[in-house]
Formats: sequence, structure tokens, C-alpha cells
Amino acid sequence: MNKLWLRISLTFLILLFFALLGVGFFLANVMKHTYIEMTRNQLIQHAKFMKNAIGHNDLTSESQASLQEQLRHYASSVEARMTLINEQGKVLADSEDHPEKMENHSKRPEFLAVIRDKQPFGEAIHYSETLGYEMLYVTIPVTDHQPFQGVIRAAVSLEQIAIVMKKLWISVLTAMAITFIFAGLISMRLAKGITRPIEEIIDVSTQLAEKDYSSRVKIEAKGEIKQLSRAINILAASLQEQMKEIRENEQRLTGVLTNMASGVLLVNQEGKIVLVNKAMEQMLDTPSASLIGKFHMETSKSFGLSQLIERSLSSEGVDLHDEIHLYYPKERILDAHVASYLDDSGELQGIVAVLHDITEIRRLEKMRSEFVANVSHELKTPVTAVKGFAETLLDGGMEDEDTTKAFLQIIYDESDRLHRLIRDILQLTKIEQHRIPLLFTEIDMIDVVRKTVATVQDTAQKKQIRLVVPESSQSIIIEAEKDRIQQIILNLVANAITHTSEGGMVQVDVLEQDAAVALIVRDNGAGIPKQDLERIFERFYRVDKARARHSGGTGLGLAIVKHLVESHHGNIEVQSEEGEGTEFTITLPKKQPKADHEE
Repeated sequence: MNKLWLRISLTFLILLFFALLGVGFFLANVMKHTYIEMTRNQLIQHAKFMKNAIGHNDLTSESQASLQEQLRHYASSVEARMTLINEQGKVLADSEDHPEKMENHSKRPEFLAVIRDKQPFGEAIHYSETLGYEMLYVTIPVTDHQPFQGVIRAAVSLEQIAIVMKKLWISVLTAMAITFIFAGLISMRLAKGITRPIEEIIDVSTQLAEKDYSSRVKIEAKGEIKQLSRAINILAASLQEQMKEIRENEQRLTGVLTNMASGVLLVNQEGKIVLVNKAMEQMLDTPSASLIGKFHMETSKSFGLSQLIERSLSSEGVDLHDEIHLYYPKERILDAHVASYLDDSGELQGIVAVLHDITEIRRLEKMRSEFVANVSHELKTPVTAVKGFAETLLDGGMEDEDTTKAFLQIIYDESDRLHRLIRDILQLTKIEQHRIPLLFTEIDMIDVVRKTVATVQDTAQKKQIRLVVPESSQSIIIEAEKDRIQQIILNLVANAITHTSEGGMVQVDVLEQDAAVALIVRDNGAGIPKQDLERIFERFYRVDKARARHSGGTGLGLAIVKHLVESHHGNIEVQSEEGEGTEFTITLPKKQPKADHEE
């Protein structure tokens, strides 16, 4: 019963059924009364004819046999029962039965209507005990300018009327059934024609409610339904366009939030988290599913951030900006901006917190400050020495040739040290900024190691340090820039010689791996304290500052090595025990990425 056309058709058919049924009863009743009226008039005519046939004879003087014969003769020709009844109700003659067997009719309604009520005729329908079925009785008085003598009664069986009415009802019901069937077919066709566009409009509306905005009313209708269909299609097209814009805006917003390096946290008026982006998940080391729906104080892991959000909420969304610290999962310094977001009416809906990770910025600022301080300190020593000895010579120290020569040598050495310091600073800056182009070629690591170590052989012999290098018969080929690899080896070996006591040993090994080569430089020198291992690659950092400066070191050698190794897509590791020696391990790939070759 969900089909609209079916409900309309059934309603129409039910109304039609009762209407046809009422019409049938009305027609049957009219026809029955009409038939009875016609039968009554006919019986009255039969009774009048019989009255005229009896004539002016006195009913009391007329013999009953003669009257009986007349009635039977006439009744046989008209198919009606005729009865003659005197004034006292006694049956004098009857066309169907013997009068002496019949009861007195003085109380019959048709008799009383004429005798007592003086009506022109009497009429009644009642069951005949003589014949055994209902009869229609009509009576008229027997009098013709003479005293009242009795009545003549004409009767006919209603069985014939029942047969006629049955046929009538069969005809009426047949006509009703045919009319009902045709009306049903026509009503269903009309109902479908009317309801089909309505049902499609309902289906389209349901699909629109279920977010299928591509649905349209396609059936052509007329009149108001056509206007409704057009309005629904316009509404659907408008909704589709609006939802397309909303989805595009959502995709843009999702793309921006997902790819933002800054963390975004959206908190509603109740202080519960309703949105976090990927960067915020990484900052808090917690997936969004574990954050959304919870109070910000439970999940922010930063008292400073929670305090900012609470201050903004309590002051109706005032914008706040502060630098906060996050200690879990790792220590971070965050630049926090907290602002409100409002609805169309200007009421506060929540707080948006945007967090920028400035840990690296602060670290770089600290490194820059330390670098400036270290450069100033490193430059100050040779400049002061050069200036001091030059002033001494100018103040009269040039008269002594030996003193002058010694002072000039010191000035030369400090100038040379100053030159090397500035050279290393410039070179390190270029390496960090990738301003030194790398031209990768195939080189033999064993050959490069042996030739590079040979350049510091004299320095090692002066300290009686034994240099151990790989066998010359070996050959390990990798892609790298030869000059930079030589610089790495030279810095590490020279550094090992500097920090190894007389009679020590410095060993250089090259080990071939699956897709890489390991360069190992180890010595049995003083070693490096554990607390200094993490900082030895920092610029100007020295384990033993006094000894390093005395040896002429600038404190930039290991920083340069680290950057050169990284520019070759390798990595460097260090192991050391204080008093036992140090081991540097550099791992370089055999093949460099294609993008570096193209550059």
C-alpha cells in the first residue's frame, strides 16, 4: 500500500462501489414499486371488470355456484385470483378454492379499508394460507346506487415479482460489475498518470535527503505538477552546485591542514577538541582518534598551551600569542597563536590554536650566536698577537736582529693561522650552502687513501707514529669527487696524528659492503670523553682547547668532514674511549643518485 496511485485508485473504487450499490438499491426499489403499482392498477381493472360482470344482481340472491363459475372463468383468462366477499366478511365465491373452506375475511386489512374506512379500494400484501405464498390483494366495493353488499378482491402472487426483481438485480449487478471494472481500469490509468510524477518527485526528494544531488525529475508533467517538478530540479541543481563548492572547500581546507608544518588545534566552547591536523598529531605523538572529543587539558601535554586556551575561552575569545615549551614526546619550543572563531551571529564557537615549531630556529639562533662568539674569540688571539708583536717592534724592538726575527716569525705564524681560519670558515660556509659543485667520477678508494696518507707521512715520522694503510693490490671503485674524498681522509688522518702521542699508530682501512664502502680511521691516542662525543662535529668545538690551539687547529676540520660526507649521501660515526683511542667510520654509497649526476 505504499504506491500512491494504488491508494487513490482503491479510494475511488470504494466510493464508486458504494455509489453504484446505492444506485442499484434505488433503481430496484423504484422498479419494484413501479411494478407493484402497475400490478395494483391491473388488479383494480380486473376487479372492476368482475364487478360489471356481476351486474345489478343482489349478491344474496345470486347462487354461489353461479358466482363461483363466473369468477373461475374470468380468473383463468387474466391469471389472477378473484374472490367475492359479502359485507360480513364471508367468502361467497373464490376462483382458487371452495368458499365454505375459507375463513372469514372481515379482519383482513384490504377488506377493512373498503368496508370500514370507505376507501375507493383496499390494498394489502400478506401470506396466503390457502396458496402457501405471499399475495398482493386489491379490493373494491360491490355497490352501484344500491346499499353496500360486499367487496370484490383481486389477487396476484408476488412470486412473479420476486422472479422479476431477481432478474433485475442480476442485470443491475452485471452492469455495476462491468462499470466497476472499466471505471477501475480508467481510474488506475488516470491515477498513475497523476501520481507517477508525484512519486518520482518523492523519490528525487528522498535521494536528495540521502545526499544524492545528481538525481532529477525526468517525467514530463502538466500544470502545477510540472511547476513543482521544475522547482525540484532547480533545487537539486542548486544543492549539487553548493555541495560541490563545499566539498572543494573541504578538500582545500583538508589539504592545507594536512600539509601544514604548523600544528592546528580546534577546541569548542566546552573545551573539547574537535579537530587536529597531522602536524599536531606528530607534535603530541598521539593519533587524532585519541584526541578528538577529549578536553584539551587531558591531551595537550603542555601546561602553557592549556593555560592560553583557558585564558582565551574565559575572556570570550581574545587573541593571545606566547612561546611555550613541550616536553613530551621530546622537548620542543613552540610559538603559539590562540584566536577565537565565531558564527554568523558573532557568538563564540570555540578556539583555534596554531603552533609553530621554532625549536630548530632557536637552536640555529643559539648556534649563530655561539659561532659569532667563537669566530670573534678565534680571530682575537692571532690578531692580538700580531698587533702586540708589531707594536713591540715599532717601539724599538727592531734594533735587536734576533728579537726582530723571532717576532716576525711569530707574526708570520699567527697570520698563517688567521689565514687558515678564514679559509676554513669560508669553505665550511660554501659547503653548507651547497655552493661547491660536486663532479662525481669513478675512483679507486684504495689508491686515493694511499696517496692522501702519503702527504702526511713526514708529519707522522716526526712524532714517530706508524701509519697503516690497505694493501696496494686491492681495488674498490665508488662514485665520488676525488678532491673531497682526499680532503675527508686528510682531515681525519691529520687530526688522528695531532691527538696521538709519540710512538703511537694511526690505521686507515677500507671495507667493501653490498652497496657501500666503509672508510675507517682509528688511532690509539688520547681518546675523547663520552660527554664530548655528541659535540665534536660542531664548529670551533675542541675537546682540549689549549692543546688544539697550540697545534694550530681551527676547530672546523670535523665540521667540514661531516658536511662533505653528507654531500656524498653518506654518514659518519665515532667511537672512542678516553686514554685508549678513537675510531671514525664513514659509510659511502658505491653509486650516487641520478639527480646528483644531472646537477
